[in-house]
Amino acid sequence: MTVTLYGNVEKALARHGGVQSFMAELLFEMKAHADVELAAHRHDGHAAIDIARGRIDHYLVLTDERGQRAALSIEFGRAGYIDPETGATWGAMDGLFILHRVARLPRKRKTLKREVRRRPGRGPGR
Repeated sequence: MTVTLYGNVEKALARHGGVQSFMAELLFEMKAHADVELAAHRHDGHAAIDIARGRIDHYLVLTDERGQRAALSIEFGRAGYIDPETGATWGAMDGLFILHRVARLPRKRKTLKREVRRRPGRGPGR
């Protein structure tokens, strides 16, 4: 027996009430876990986990719009400043990968190295 489906079946299934209810429940649970993880690591920031909803899709969002706008650095980390003269590094931070963990996604992070070059004749405090 062969079944032929016409039209946009994926869109019809995505809009189905049962699928939408399941996605809402799943995201609510993921948000609860992400809130716990973020609270365990937050020092004094304004970052928060939100649920955004489009016409069909649901999104789990790490937002820091009220603070330093550092959501990307919180999730993935950031490279530190490397002093070219001394080689000292500071300001580096490992990512928390909160959204990755709650969504059970693999963590893939490229190691970033950033060197800041000073203009000739300009040093600290000049």
